[in-house]
Amino acid sequence: MESGTSTGREKMHFGSNDSNTRKIRKLVVLGNYVPKRCGIATFTEDLYQAVTSADPLLDCSVIAMGDRSDYPPEVALTIDPSDTSAYQRAADYVREVGADALCVQHEFGIYGGAAGSYLMPLLRHVKVPVITTLHSILRTPDIAQRKVMDELVQRSSRLVVMAEKGAEILSDVYGVDRAMIDVIPHGVPDFQWSESDPSKKELGYTGKKVLLTFGLLGPGKGIEFAIRSMPAIAKRHPEALYVVLGATHPNLVAHEGERYRESLQQLADDLGVTSHVHFENRFVDMLTLKRYIAAADIYLTPYPNQAQITSGTLAYAFGAGKAVISTPYWHAQELLSRGGGLLVEPRDAGAISTAVNRLLDDPVEMDLLRRTAFKQGREMTWTRVGELYLDSFGNAAAGTPLDHPAPSIRRLEDLPPLKLDHLERLTDRTGLFQHATFDIPNYHEGYCTDDNARAFILTVQLESAAAQPALRLMASTYLAFLASAFNQGNGRFRNFMSHSRQWLEEAGSEDSHGRALWAVGRGAAGSRRDGWRLLCIDLFQRGLPVVEHFSSPRAWAFALLGMQEYLSAYPSDLGVHRLRGIMVERLLKCWQECAGDEWNWFEDVLTYDNARIPQALILAGSELPESGALEAGLASLEWLMKVQTADFGHFRPIGNNGFYSRDGDRADFDQQPLEAQATVAACLSAWQVTGESSWLDAAKRAFEWFLGRNDVGLPLHDADTGGCCDGLQPDRVNANQGAESSLAFSLSLAELRDAMAAKTETVKQIA
Repeated sequence: MESGTSTGREKMHFGSNDSNTRKIRKLVVLGNYVPKRCGIATFTEDLYQAVTSADPLLDCSVIAMGDRSDYPPEVALTIDPSDTSAYQRAADYVREVGADALCVQHEFGIYGGAAGSYLMPLLRHVKVPVITTLHSILRTPDIAQRKVMDELVQRSSRLVVMAEKGAEILSDVYGVDRAMIDVIPHGVPDFQWSESDPSKKELGYTGKKVLLTFGLLGPGKGIEFAIRSMPAIAKRHPEALYVVLGATHPNLVAHEGERYRESLQQLADDLGVTSHVHFENRFVDMLTLKRYIAAADIYLTPYPNQAQITSGTLAYAFGAGKAVISTPYWHAQELLSRGGGLLVEPRDAGAISTAVNRLLDDPVEMDLLRRTAFKQGREMTWTRVGELYLDSFGNAAAGTPLDHPAPSIRRLEDLPPLKLDHLERLTDRTGLFQHATFDIPNYHEGYCTDDNARAFILTVQLESAAAQPALRLMASTYLAFLASAFNQGNGRFRNFMSHSRQWLEEAGSEDSHGRALWAVGRGAAGSRRDGWRLLCIDLFQRGLPVVEHFSSPRAWAFALLGMQEYLSAYPSDLGVHRLRGIMVERLLKCWQECAGDEWNWFEDVLTYDNARIPQALILAGSELPESGALEAGLASLEWLMKVQTADFGHFRPIGNNGFYSRDGDRADFDQQPLEAQATVAACLSAWQVTGESSWLDAAKRAFEWFLGRNDVGLPLHDADTGGCCDGLQPDRVNANQGAESSLAFSLSLAELRDAMAAKTETVKQIA
C-alpha cells in the first residue's frame, strides 16, 4: 500500500499552450448521448453543456449513436451503428450545417464494423478539423483495433486524452506527434464542499461509515475484492457499509441477465457481510448521484487491471473531495500522484481492508486527503474543461486543414508492389490449392480448374515482365493442370481434383469450362514460349465446340473473353468467328428481353463475376460495330457501377450472401474479391475501347476496395504475404487467404499497373 506521491510537477499540465487559436462558430459533437445509460453518453452531454456554457455564441449540435426517439433537442441526427449509409448522412449533415469542427467521442464498441471501422468513411468525407477524445487507448491492440486507431490518428487534427499516460501511449505505440495531443482531464461537476452526515440522513445511512463504488456493474471492476475485504473492515468498524451503486451494464444483462450481480450478492452472504454490503441496482440521475457521493466517507475503485486510462467515476469522487482508495491503474496513479488518496495492490482484499481501516481509524488523515482532492479537483470542473476544449477546437481550426482522403490511386507509384509469395506457397507440383486457413494452404479442399486457369492468366500476363525461374515453374504447373483437366472423351474440362490427385467428376460446371477456355485462349495469344502456346492452341480448339450447347450467360462471357484473346493472334479462324457471333447474339437477346429503365441487366438477378458479361460484350462489340454489343456492354456496365457504388462514393460489390434479385433486397455482404477484380477488368476494357478517363477512374475506385476504401474501412490485401482475404463481412474481413481471392487482387493489380503504365507512356510521347 502506498500514498499518492508527487511526480515532481508543481502543477498538472492540461490542454495546450498554443496561442495560435481561433474561435469556432459551429461545432458538431459525435458520440453516445443521454438518455442512453453509459459513461460515454453522460460525458458527451456534460461536454456539450460545458462548451456551450463557456461560449454562449457557439452553435453546437449533436449526432448521437443509436435510433432512439427520446433524445433532447440538441441531438440533430442519429446513427444506427450497423447502418453504413447512416454514416454518410452524418458526413452530409456536418457539411450542410457549415460546421467549423467535428468533435468525436471514441471508444471501441460505440461504432459499427470491425473495431468500429464504420466510423472511418465518415471521417474521410468530412472536410473540417476533427478533434477526437480517446476514452480508451490500447497498448496492445489486435489487428482490427490497430488499423482503426492508425486511421483515426491520421484523420484527426487533434487528439484529446484525459491523462498524461494516454499521451505517452499514443506517442510510444502509435507514433503520434506530442504536439497534436491535448491532455484535458475528465470533467467533474463544480461540487461544493460538504460533510457527509446530511446526505447520509437523506439516504438512511445515519451512523454508518459509507464506502462507495458507483457506475455500470460488470466484471473487471474488481468489486468482488472489495466485498472480500469487508469481514476485516466490519470486525474493526461494525458501522462500515459498502454501497455498490449502479445498474448492471445493459450488454451484460442482454447476454446473461443479472448473474454477475447475483454472484456478488452470494459472495457477501457466504462471507457473512450481507448487512455490510448494499446493492443499489439502478442508474441514477446527476442530482441523486451527487447525494450518494456526498454521503460517502471513502470512495473505492478496486479495478484489477492496470490498463485503465480513464475513469469518470474516480474523477467525480476525487473532484467532490472524497478520500479515495484505489488500485494503481493508470488514471488512478496519475490523479492521486499529488495526494488525495491511497493506492493498494490489485486483487488484494487484505490491502483494501488495511487501507480502509487506516483511514477510519484516523479521521485527521482522511480529512487531509479529502481537502487535498477537493482543492485539486477545482482544476477539473466542467467549467474549466469546457474552456480547455474550446482552446483545442481553436487550435485545430487554426492549423492547416487535413486532407486525408480514402486510399486513392492517382499515380502508378501509388500502387502497391506485386508480391507472389502467397501464391507460390499455395502451389505444389500438381497445381494451385483452392483454399487456405489464414495464409496456410488447406490440403483438405484440393485443387480446382477455376483457380489454376486464373493463375495461368496471371503468369502469362507477367511473363514478359518477369523471367524468374519460379514464375516459369508456376506457369508450367498451372498449364499442366489445365491439360490434365481436359477430358478427351466428352470435350469438357473437369473442375475439382482431390489432394490425392483424383478427379472428382467427368465434367465441371459450364462456368469453369468457360474460364479454362479463357485461360488457354490467353496463353495461345500471349505466351512467349512455343511449347506453352502450342498446347494452349490445342486445348482451346478441342474445348471450344461444346460451348455452343451451354446455357449459362457467364460461361458464354468467359468463352467470349477467351475467343477475343485467341482471335487477336489468329484472326483467320472462321470457326471461332462464327461461334463468337453466336455468343454475342445470345447475350444481346438476354439484354433485350430483361433490361429496362430500372434494371439494365441480362438476368433477373445479379450474382457473381457480374462485370464479366459487359466486359465480354465491350471487347467483342469493339470489333463488331453493327451488332450493338458495344452499346449494350457499356450501358450495362454503367448501370452496374451505379448499383455497386455506395453513398460515400466507394465501390460496394453485390454481396454473396443472397445476391440481388430484381424484385428483392440487395445483399451487401459477404463481399467477394472476385467482384472487385471483374469490375476492375471490365472498366479497364471500357477505358481502352472508348478512351474515356472516367472508366479508368472507375477501375481505380474498384481496386481501392482491396486497400480499405470499402464499407468496413479495412484492407483485404495483405502486404506481407501478397495474398488477399477471402471476403468482407459486416464487421470484419474473412482472414483466410484462398487462391481465388489472392488471384483476384494480383490480377487486378497487374492489369491496373499495365494500364496506368501505358497511359503514362502515352502522355510522355504526346509531351
